[in-house]
Amino acid sequence: MRRRRGGNARGAAPLETRATGGYGRGMARPLLALALAALLARPAAAAQPGRVLTVAAAANLKPAMEELAAAFEEEQPGAKVRATLGASANLAAQARAGAPFDLFLSADDLQPRKLAEEGLADRAGPFLYALGRLALWVPAASPVPIERDGLAALASPAVKKVAIANPKLAPYGKAAEDALWAAKLLDGVRPKLVFGESVAQAAQFAGSGAADAALLPLSLVLTGPLAAGRRVILPDEAHSPIDQAGVVLARAREPELARAFARFLRGPHGQAILARFGYALPPR
Repeated sequence: MRRRRGGNARGAAPLETRATGGYGRGMARPLLALALAALLARPAAAAQPGRVLTVAAAANLKPAMEELAAAFEEEQPGAKVRATLGASANLAAQARAGAPFDLFLSADDLQPRKLAEEGLADRAGPFLYALGRLALWVPAASPVPIERDGLAALASPAVKKVAIANPKLAPYGKAAEDALWAAKLLDGVRPKLVFGESVAQAAQFAGSGAADAALLPLSLVLTGPLAAGRRVILPDEAHSPIDQAGVVLARAREPELARAFARFLRGPHGQAILARFGYALPPR
């Protein structure tokens, strides 16, 4: 048998030869066009599949995280953000115990600094991404005049329970306690305090009616069921600063993606999202 010109030892021509010779010129261009169209139709995310960024985030960030994650994923095709929410001290303890977090976003700057001092953060160290705000909240129908009296309204007999986060675990709980102390109200209000393990749990106490008032992150009373209530934003000087900082962890499985998210948070897009959820922006 005569071997085809350009064929191999078994008589099969290369793809280009079959397209132009064996099938004729009329078929070559459609096949090449289809192959090129299929290549161009592949989504950009296919270039880097399965990139998952695991973020340990303070509970006050819950309302903002969904929007932050969606915006970041749009900028980083193929990436997914998975957030674990909780009290900052608890999340830091989990990181020390080897939890598979790439990035830690705390409600203060203390926990990230401690992790960095212990050698559990990358060389860049902690970064500031937001300034938290504390709000006094009551239900819409409450007779307590928080607009007129501010924190002093918590001394009212109408207030039986005041929800705050545990000051030992959550920076916003500490800020709430500081504000009561600075206003010389802590001793009188202390018997009324009910503590949530995190600000999310304190917000649940408020929303369920288990508390008559609450001192919570502004971010948690601007959205969701608590948005229907009344709120007064405490002035920054009423409590210790709530400097929210983050850190890329030394054991991160996606360190570059974690650094990219940190840059995104501090960039115009991330800062605009945080501002919509009630955060003040750190100085640049």
